[in-house]
Amino acid sequence: MMTTLRDAAFASKAWPFEEARRVLKRYEKQPPEKGYVLFETGYGPSGLPHIGTFGEVLRTTMIRRAFEVISDIPTRLICFSDDLDGMRKVPTNVPNFEMLKEHEQKPLTSVPDPFGEYESFGHHNNAMLRRFLDTFGFEYEFYSATEFYQTGQFDAVLLRAAERYDDIMKVMLKSLREERQQTYSIFLPIHPETGRVMYVPMKHVDAKEGTVTFDDEDGREWTLPVTGGNVKLQWKPDFGARWAALGVDFEMYGKDHSTNTPIYDRICEILGQKAPEHFTYELFLDENGEKISKSKGNGLSIDEWLTYAATESLSYFMYLKPKTAKRLHFDVIPKMVDEYHQQLRAFAGQDAAQRLANPVYHIHGADVPASDMVVPFSMLLNLASVSSAHDKETLWGFIRRYAPEASPEANPQMDQAAGFAVKYYEDFVAPEKSFRLPTEAERAAMEELKLCLQDADKALDVIARKNAQAGRDDPLPQVDWHDDEFLQSIVFAIGKTHGFEPLRDWFSALYEVLLGASQGPRFGGFIALYGIEETVALIDRALAGELAAG
Repeated sequence: MMTTLRDAAFASKAWPFEEARRVLKRYEKQPPEKGYVLFETGYGPSGLPHIGTFGEVLRTTMIRRAFEVISDIPTRLICFSDDLDGMRKVPTNVPNFEMLKEHEQKPLTSVPDPFGEYESFGHHNNAMLRRFLDTFGFEYEFYSATEFYQTGQFDAVLLRAAERYDDIMKVMLKSLREERQQTYSIFLPIHPETGRVMYVPMKHVDAKEGTVTFDDEDGREWTLPVTGGNVKLQWKPDFGARWAALGVDFEMYGKDHSTNTPIYDRICEILGQKAPEHFTYELFLDENGEKISKSKGNGLSIDEWLTYAATESLSYFMYLKPKTAKRLHFDVIPKMVDEYHQQLRAFAGQDAAQRLANPVYHIHGADVPASDMVVPFSMLLNLASVSSAHDKETLWGFIRRYAPEASPEANPQMDQAAGFAVKYYEDFVAPEKSFRLPTEAERAAMEELKLCLQDADKALDVIARKNAQAGRDDPLPQVDWHDDEFLQSIVFAIGKTHGFEPLRDWFSALYEVLLGASQGPRFGGFIALYGIEETVALIDRALAGELAAG
């Protein structure tokens, strides 16, 4: 089985396997001297961690898992926080703005925590990131740049950067405007008195002594060692230097970094190491189509997503089309939940190649769970809407009637989803509900739908008329008031016989008149879940104008 799985993995077109094969090719001649393949993700803790940061770790983990299927070389994953970076501007989505303003340009681990919970703002944001990552059960090692610089782990590469200062500066100066070239240095000294990260030109770099000499803003000259956390690297050189120091084999980053890739690579090579493999993903957009930003705090946070859906739905969203820009807003959540469970149900019947192409394999690895969702999440939202449910027990009353064998104990995913559906309904569906009165044509069709739901002969008659209208002599279905398909055939037949063209206008009318929404579920399934008598009563209320008036 393992041979079959590995063979399938080598042939798989799933993007994690394509990337894993690129990483493996680095060592087709000999295994890594360090004894493992190193995957890295970088994080700038200048603001509260956003969902894009989580996406980098998740997607890198997916590639790491894929690599472990095709290779026996051990792997490590490092999440590196650039927390020695100076706070260039104060984020707008944190408290104590004025207090933070006083600490601009100080390393993030020297800026007080505006929340008063940790020893610094950098420590706070690092803790938030780690909590988010731990929620999803990632296996990773966390590295702090502050610790990395101050404990000497970066010293050898920093001394090498001093030795090869001119070569690295040549690479950097080519990418800068002439005005910026005059003041640029790859080294950023940390002022011994103020503690601020200084963006000043170097008067002298002494490779032999491993020191830099510069003037501060007051014209005073200072000489500092490049080692021991006295100096940090500008962020672009830091990228390449970090790769060289750690021996990184793979790192992914957003499209906004893509033009810098040749710079990162070349600096890594100047510092004596082979550049890693890269993967560039498209950026996440907020509801207005703008790039999400840590400092703005726009777009969804991880906590916000997890208020309305399980972690796996977010992982599923992250897996899909990483090279396509995607809008990250609340309205994508129901679709992701339902698609994730569709893929879970499909997984059981798939062969090895199909399973490796299924997103749930990359979310769960070899231990893919079964779905116990007997009702789609989108249907639960509509059920919450028509029943005005404010607790999941209300929804379970309908679910048990629809699927008597289901229970909160036997269907924990379903139970969790019911709770999420109520919360999502209260926050997003209820405020937007807008009912309208039916047109005369819609009223006539809904009157007939109500009659068909009360009389089997009328239901079969409308289906027969629809068949005759289409020139077909199909056998009539078996009457089953609990069957989604039978109920859907009634709804479909009424739309056809009443001349709705296109037919989606009929379903739109049902959603807008009965549910107060612009879109909705497969209506036969909704009737089966909500109940025949309840649906008839709902139609009566809509036709009497009670829903639109409310």
